[in-house]
Amino acid sequence: MSQEENQMESLSDRAICIIGPHKLQNNLLALFLEKETGVTCIQAEDFNQVPLTVKQGNGKPVLFLWDCLEKPLDSLLEELKTFDESTPPSHYIALFNVVFDPGDAQRALDFGIRGFFYENDSLGQITKGIRAIFADELWVSREILTKRILEERGVEEKFQKASDILTTREMEILSLVAAGIKNEEIADRLCISPHTVRTHVYNIFKKINVPNRLQAALWAVKNL
Repeated sequence: MSQEENQMESLSDRAICIIGPHKLQNNLLALFLEKETGVTCIQAEDFNQVPLTVKQGNGKPVLFLWDCLEKPLDSLLEELKTFDESTPPSHYIALFNVVFDPGDAQRALDFGIRGFFYENDSLGQITKGIRAIFADELWVSREILTKRILEERGVEEKFQKASDILTTREMEILSLVAAGIKNEEIADRLCISPHTVRTHVYNIFKKINVPNRLQAALWAVKNL
């Protein structure tokens, strides 16, 4: 079996959800990706139309491909806020039809975006990028990645242990958030109110300087 066939077999238990209003384009993209990768592809005009079974994944990693055509980054990130409350950390987000500049790309990375596919990218490049993302790699340009690495070096110089930043209860709640557990279930497990959980989560995000649950989970993996 060739390396490419091995890659295709390894992706057969994954799924891709293409989100955007351009039905014909997205249908053709879905057909191509299913043929090239073996990944099951579905489509939705917006995140609210994605079936709950897909959002939850049921153990199957899902890549959400978000169409950025004629959409400002601020508008897109506002849409993506829903993503964090509805999906486990094992899922990925990538953007296609991207026209963002490097500064916008940095903001998107901070939100947890794993890859960017630009308007002039070939279908072969998109396929290669999707395989990389499912392998837990970032699919970004060298320019963007270099800038990010330099920024991370500055962050590492200011590194603190989690116990220096968070209370014992906050670390407990963060570990549950990182496991993909929703606020209501966290409340039940810890015998506290959902409102108290939300307050703790808000304080955690503020203390560790992250904007959402996905970034909090990534921070927890490195620091807890």
